[in-house]
Amino acid sequence: MADQNLIIILGATASGKTKLAVQVANELNGEIISADSRQIFRKMNIGTGKDLHEYEINNKIIPHHLIDILDPGERYHVDAFKNDFYDAFELINGRGKQPILCGGTGMYIHSLLQNQQYTAVPNNAVLRAELEVYEQEQLAIRLHTYPPAHIAHADVSSKKRLIRAIEIAEYLQDHHLAEKKWPEIKPVIFGLKNQVELTRSNILARLEHRLKNGMIEEVSELISSGVDKEMLVFYGLEYKFIVSYLEGLLTYEQLKFNLGIAICQYAKRQNTFFRKMEKDGVNIIWLDAASSTDLLTAYILEKTK
Repeated sequence: MADQNLIIILGATASGKTKLAVQVANELNGEIISADSRQIFRKMNIGTGKDLHEYEINNKIIPHHLIDILDPGERYHVDAFKNDFYDAFELINGRGKQPILCGGTGMYIHSLLQNQQYTAVPNNAVLRAELEVYEQEQLAIRLHTYPPAHIAHADVSSKKRLIRAIEIAEYLQDHHLAEKKWPEIKPVIFGLKNQVELTRSNILARLEHRLKNGMIEEVSELISSGVDKEMLVFYGLEYKFIVSYLEGLLTYEQLKFNLGIAICQYAKRQNTFFRKMEKDGVNIIWLDAASSTDLLTAYILEKTK
């Protein structure tokens, strides 16, 4: 695999991705690009599981990109990620270093591997609300009322994907998308996977640690600084449940119990998305996340010679 120019390390939450990526980067003179949809926001450290201390190894900081690039309250989307990724990718290559993409936001990673132009099509909230009332079969019928060239991209495997396909087709009725030329990426992809019970145990232990070390206070400070509560809820599970707790809708024990269940369910959805990527032809080399980081690093080094 010596011709690869990008190492990707993916996995569900609490699988140890960052620690492994940092050790690999240390061995290969690499820099890390984050593929996490929430760690891009400043002041959202504990709630997003940013663990910035993990980027330090042997008394040096491994350079990392796409972390802390936006203020809380701003929005980010797949096309913005692609633009930012390629900027970082070219910068790292220009330094003669090894780019390592690390994260658990499968949609971001898959967007690079598919290289679809349609990620630039903006969301249409009005159209989505209109389409939401229809059944999947009805949406499929509507999709085929558009010109074939506008639906050639369509993934009809779910209601959500059908709505997005219609949204794109509707946009293409009145807009032309200029084709972007991206640098070629030749990735080798490693995935970390744990047994379900071990994943659950890691998630709950990590949640306990974050709750005891300021996660609730972090969310409270974000609200006090003027970040809208609805926007925080949009940012994900930790923020959704902690906002409810701060509003008196949950007790502390309910917060911990319900949030733990929700994060475990989220990890399951992440793994489901990774399996979808494999069905789409993405080759993922799966590693046992329970193995030592040293052992996993040695394996990756051997595979990327």
